[in-house]
Amino acid sequence: MKPIAEKAIVASRRLNRYVERFCVALMVLLVLDVWLGVLARYVIPLPLTFTEELARYLMIWMALLAVSSGISHREHIGVLVVIERLPREVRKWLAVAFDVIAFGFFAVLFFYGLDFVERGFSRYTMIYQIPKAYPFITVPLASAIACIQLFLVSLHDIYAEDGVTAAHRVEI
Repeated sequence: MKPIAEKAIVASRRLNRYVERFCVALMVLLVLDVWLGVLARYVIPLPLTFTEELARYLMIWMALLAVSSGISHREHIGVLVVIERLPREVRKWLAVAFDVIAFGFFAVLFFYGLDFVERGFSRYTMIYQIPKAYPFITVPLASAIACIQLFLVSLHDIYAEDGVTAAHRVEI
């Protein structure tokens, strides 16, 4: 069963690599946008009104997409004080149970996010006057990636023969 665990963690890390790079690109754009906004407001008096709205959407995209990265490395929120005192086998199945609950949450968020995007086509952003569906599309997109990561990490944790969870695996 070990090949299933290895393939799952390799797929998880590969997907995470793309998400992390995209988040870094968003962060670079966000920093540049904020700097431009500060310069336009305080140093060079330019009437650039788009920087605030762009910063807001870049930050939302980056934060929501970064959730899947935390899931991939098992660095999401958890109460480890109690869980680490449990036997290894109990911890393994408890992690899988939490993953099932989180998967359900992100699946619901995905389906509600699709409706959110659909309704966003009838509303427009204040500065750009583009449909809000484009900034809103990150909700179902990030939820789908989180579901994929949860599935892959859980698959690894279930089939790993050595009992090592995805959090303790080295980067592949």
